[in-house]
Amino acid sequence: MGVEGCTKCIKYMLFFFNFIFWLTGGVVLGVALWLRHDGHTSSLLELKFDGHQAPTTFLNSVHILIAVGAVMMVVGFLGCYGAIQESQCLLGTFFACLVILFACEVAAGIFGFMHKDSISKELITFYDNVYENSVVNTITDQDKDKKQAAAAVLKVFHETLECCGRGISNAFTTLITQGFTDMCPKSVSATTTDCHGKIRELFNEKVYLIGIAALIVAIIMIFEMTFSMVLCCGIRNSPVY
Repeated sequence: MGVEGCTKCIKYMLFFFNFIFWLTGGVVLGVALWLRHDGHTSSLLELKFDGHQAPTTFLNSVHILIAVGAVMMVVGFLGCYGAIQESQCLLGTFFACLVILFACEVAAGIFGFMHKDSISKELITFYDNVYENSVVNTITDQDKDKKQAAAAVLKVFHETLECCGRGISNAFTTLITQGFTDMCPKSVSATTTDCHGKIRELFNEKVYLIGIAALIVAIIMIFEMTFSMVLCCGIRNSPVY
């Protein structure tokens, strides 16, 4: 015979929240794997030009998310088992893991909020570098190898994002790209569908998705930390133990 009364209710509530936490870990892992293998992001972030790799900040963040999702599933299972077995040792370990995870999540959230625009800015800089090389070599007809490499990279950008050029502020070079090369999709208007805007839109959507998932996980973790400590104290004060 174990805990009774309100403590028993908390035991099953903790089990329920841990099960939700375990499921959430699976969702985080699934979303992270989707972000890693999403055609739009992976095709852009694996590009290379003139010996330079596209910025890897976003991919590094996704790899961290994959690890976090896996750890959440392990910790969630630990919490479920500790609650059912009414083990103070398992519940204490579970609480310590939650505190570490929560601290890491808060730190990552602050860092992510402060640098939320850096991913799109880095990729825009990479795109501009490739774009300028392509336009210069198209106008001067020099360095054909570099011109072909830049054209191949730009084509991936334009076809993946369904955009062309850098918009109204760079209308002249954009019109050259669309009018004198085959690097832009024919169905896209260079003056209305610029790649700068499309890159920002793509990564802002991903960042908000990660932010919402992190907020839900943080709320669940707060409940779990509270319940695990209450249950641990209840087990300790139970006459059976």
